[in-house]
Order: sequence, then structure tokens, then C-alpha cells
Amino acid sequence: MRNVKDWKAAQIEARQEAGAVGSVSRKKFGEYEYWKRLEQIFLLVKVAVYPMKVTRQLADWPERHERSQQWLPARDAALLVEELDLSSLIVDFAERLEHGKKEPSPGSGKHKRSSKLRKTNAEKRDLQTS
Repeated sequence: MRNVKDWKAAQIEARQEAGAVGSVSRKKFGEYEYWKRLEQIFLLVKVAVYPMKVTRQLADWPERHERSQQWLPARDAALLVEELDLSSLIVDFAERLEHGKKEPSPGSGKHKRSSKLRKTNAEKRDLQTS
């Protein structure tokens, strides 16, 4: 989104794509990259991830017919995410919250995968291929 701060864009997209309303941290938690499929090409996209405290779930939102939405424990959600770096961010964020760290911040730069998550995603791939 042009002329919009990244954290504000994240807040807007959460409402449009999931009907989630709440406050978003101005500090990014991490980032990941993925290949976005367009009509004729694939485009490498870098995504900044911002923590959001969801205070309300809308019954209706702009993209509700384009997506499925369900609230899950973080580790279950991480298993369903295709992008491994995003899965790692989800698990790391949940672990930081469990340990009482108020402002999660894994540091700057690209986020590294945890060994626990690599095993979990390897198990996920095994399930998909069997």
C-alpha cells in the first residue's frame, strides 16, 4: 500500500482478509519471503510481520468469500502455513508470549527457523506425501 506505514497496512489487511480488528505493534516481529503466483509469472515477495492484539472478529469483511478462516492454537496454525519462515515466526511469537515477554522481538533481519519447527514441518511434508 502506497503512502501507508507498514504496520498500518498490516492492520488494514487483517481487517480486509480476515475480519480481524485490533491494535497492531509499530515494531515488526520479523519477515519472510514467498513466491506469489500472478497470471503469467511468479513474483518474490518480502513480507513484514507485525503482532496484532485482536479485540474483535467481524461477522462480515471484504474478502470473506475468498478465504477460509478459523482460530487455532499457534502451533496448529504453524503446521498449516506453507511458508516455513512464517511458520517459525508464529511458533516463536507464541513461545515469547508464553514466557511472558511483553514486546516480542527476535531481532533484525531475516528470521531463522528453529530446529523444533524444521522437525514439525518435515512431519507435515511426510503427511502430505503419504
